[in-house]
Amino acid sequence: MDRFLAFSLSELPFVVITLIVAFTFHEFAHAYVAYKFGDDTAKNQGRLTLNPVHHLDPIGTILILIAGFGWARPVPVDRRNFQNPRLAGILVSVAGPLSNFLIAAIAYGILFFSVGAGLPPFFIDLLNMMVWLNVVLFVFNLLPLPPLDGYRIIEDLVPPSVRVKLTQYEQYGTLIFLIIVITPLYQYTIQPIFSFVLPSVIQGFNTIFMVLFG
Repeated sequence: MDRFLAFSLSELPFVVITLIVAFTFHEFAHAYVAYKFGDDTAKNQGRLTLNPVHHLDPIGTILILIAGFGWARPVPVDRRNFQNPRLAGILVSVAGPLSNFLIAAIAYGILFFSVGAGLPPFFIDLLNMMVWLNVVLFVFNLLPLPPLDGYRIIEDLVPPSVRVKLTQYEQYGTLIFLIIVITPLYQYTIQPIFSFVLPSVIQGFNTIFMVLFG
């Protein structure tokens, strides 16, 4: 059965637990920041919650187990409710990836302070997966490709006239994104980014904790 999955069967329990936590906090962060800036659309649709049932997308979750990539249910945001749509839009978009970064940092911190504490192997493996997979989600979601958060940030950073043009071609951007992710092009485009950025982020955690607490 392993050959039908992106992860081994031994990794699967850790992946499932990590994805439930990561996706839930990611989408909750979007909803929470949007609500704080005056948009209650997500709240009214029951998305301002840490209940995973309201955030997980069945197909997106299954795909990440099989293909190695997937998605949660996008949080609805109505920019018209923001007093400063561009600033609020950027902060709402950043909130999701930032939540994954913070989860990874917390998990790494627990590992760092637990060295020699005799934690159960299951818990250590879970924390390692929490670090790795949340860093992956942090970096992946910041890629400037629709429908990722990185693209939404670019939309709010560029002038309105450019935003209109981006919106016109967004549907094609999504197709390009899928082609890049599910074809061998991934090895020459996104994979090199992960090969460099992921170890750098994790090494950054280690450096910070060593400097502060080592």
